[in-house]
Amino acid sequence: RAPSPAQTLGPFYPRNAAERPRATDADLLTVEGERVLSKGVPIFLVGRVVDRRGNPVTDAVVEIWQCDAHAVYHHPGGGAESERDPYFQGYGVDRTDAKGDFRFRTIRPVAYPGRTPHIHVRVQPASGRAFATQLYLPDDPGNARDFLFSRLDSDEQRALLIAFEPTRSDTHPLARATRLTARIELVLA
Repeated sequence: RAPSPAQTLGPFYPRNAAERPRATDADLLTVEGERVLSKGVPIFLVGRVVDRRGNPVTDAVVEIWQCDAHAVYHHPGGGAESERDPYFQGYGVDRTDAKGDFRFRTIRPVAYPGRTPHIHVRVQPASGRAFATQLYLPDDPGNARDFLFSRLDSDEQRALLIAFEPTRSDTHPLARATRLTARIELVLA
């Protein structure tokens, strides 16, 4: 298997605790009952981390971060704080399980000035080097103009496109209150 293409952490990666939200779990949304208070389209992001032979990478730390539905990052340099969605965490952490799977509840990514919609991902295996990339929406018109996505060849682009399907109600607790499940497989070198 070809390794997933690496991409930049970007300027809004929360490098220290002061740049992170108070909560850093795998649920980036605020949900009361079945009512989602966070703006945007809620999604259940399910990923799998494997090595080039297809073996699961277990106990890896997986971080995601993205802008909110107002195109503001939860980061000191990520946009007007007064416009930030107070109900969107913007950053989360999970660990891969025995199958190499990770899960997050977040929003379908939106564009912000100069970028196509994307979700940043950083994987730190229990042993080895950290890996960072970005996940993109299939068929988004902004992809062709995006300075990072357009640098990738067609196979690399396909490797970073999120596959969407309707969320099944009987899955994981983080799937609750989402309509779409987004899937991705990340292959570490």
